[in-house]
Amino acid sequence: MKVSAKEQYGLRAMAELAKTYGQGPVPLSEVAQAQEISLDYLEQVVPDLRNAGLLDSTRGARGGYELSRPPAQITVGDVLRALDGDILPVQCVGDECRDACARTDDCGARTVWQTIHDQILHTLDNMRLADL
Repeated sequence: MKVSAKEQYGLRAMAELAKTYGQGPVPLSEVAQAQEISLDYLEQVVPDLRNAGLLDSTRGARGGYELSRPPAQITVGDVLRALDGDILPVQCVGDECRDACARTDDCGARTVWQTIHDQILHTLDNMRLADL
């Protein structure tokens, strides 16, 4: 599984916001500076997290971003899915992709990919921002 820069930076930003949960909105510039992430790039990542319901935004002089719920209620899997959709090491393990390959039912290697997929999902869905 390859983790994109978008996923890496998005998760780092979410971990930073988890540190300040309950203290009010944090300007994105502060998140970018604390995590040494380009503000321009972070501005492209944050809308996906907000649209997924993981972040709330506040406008104005004291505005910024904050987690929409406690860090213990947001998983790493939630963050990665918000940024890049399904988490699939190979396409043939997704339910909607199962019909894309004529060898799905006869493929011995598919068992390997399915096991890896299941373990990755288990890990990401059981690790919460509060754990980071």
